[in-house]
Order: sequence, then C-alpha cells, then structure tokens
Amino acid sequence: MSNDVQIQKFDDGASVSLRSLVSIYYPDAARLGSFRSVPEDDVPSPYRGLLAHACHMTVTVEAFHGDAVDVQVLQSTRTPKDYCREILLKTHAVGQVVQYGIVRLNLDVLAEGPRREIMEEQKPLGRVLIERQVLREIELFDLWEVQCGEILGQLFDVDPGTLTYGRTALIHCDGEPAIELLEIVSPA
Repeated sequence: MSNDVQIQKFDDGASVSLRSLVSIYYPDAARLGSFRSVPEDDVPSPYRGLLAHACHMTVTVEAFHGDAVDVQVLQSTRTPKDYCREILLKTHAVGQVVQYGIVRLNLDVLAEGPRREIMEEQKPLGRVLIERQVLREIELFDLWEVQCGEILGQLFDVDPGTLTYGRTALIHCDGEPAIELLEIVSPA
C-alpha cells in the first residue's frame, strides 16, 4: 500500500455517475447487471475489505488472491477529451477473473508518459500510476450490491442473478479529478 493514497471527499463538485459509466458500453444497463447502492456496513466480508479502502484495486486484489494480476481490455474508446475502457483483471498464474471494470480517463489531466502507458493497454491502471509515481487520491462515491446480468454472468462464469459487490470512485491525480471508475469484484 502506498502512503500517498487517501480516501477523501473533495469540494470541487466532481462526481462519478454509475449510469454514465455503464452507458459508455451498455445502453441497456440490465444486460450488465442491476445495481443497488448500499452502506458500507451492509457490505459483507470479504467484499467490504476488497472495496471500502484507500488502495488501488490492483494492489487489493493481488493481496487478496496472492498473485499478480494482468489486465484484459475488452473494449476501449477514445474521444478528444476522454479515453475509456472496459476491463477484466485476471490472476497471472491461472487467469482467474477477479474484477470487472469500466474506466473513463480525462486525457487533459495525466502527463504524457503515464497516459501513453495506460493507453497501450498492457498493464492495470493502478500499476501504471504507482510505477510512474503519480500523486493520487481516491474518492469513494458509492458501494453497490450487484446482481449479475447476462454480461457479468458470462464474464465471471456465474449464473445471471448471482450477487456480488462493486464501487464507483474517482482518482484525483496531482490534485485534479482524473479517472472515473466502476469496479466490481468477482463473486466469492
């Protein structure tokens, strides 16, 4: 865990919309899953430990699963302002899917080096930011109970309707809101 990562609430008006992130790739959100906002106390173990923290998910799922993770980019898009991608994190040794995510990166905020490395789609986002020593703070917005839809069921290799949990968060890089995240961990 890096000591320059903190969960904070900022007064800059920045927000992360679950609907906005999901709609990047799924106009019909139900195909991905159904989401219900839940307070931290209602998130059962081990999901609470995996989601309600001040670390990058890369670091958290690697520690939990005892293995490095690799990124698989399912699809990505770029506009003049944003780079978005839908991803899976998989354990390195056996390729077990441990996390699903959607990321929207404000291209104007990150320096060229880390931005280029993220867009090469070879490493998890958190690993790039850590290795490039980008000063970052994580603002946790919501924790979600997620009922897997058809898409998440296929990606996690579970039946539709299986429950899991996720979060929406915003990574501030060098003090600026930079990266919106939807992160859903695989069902236990």
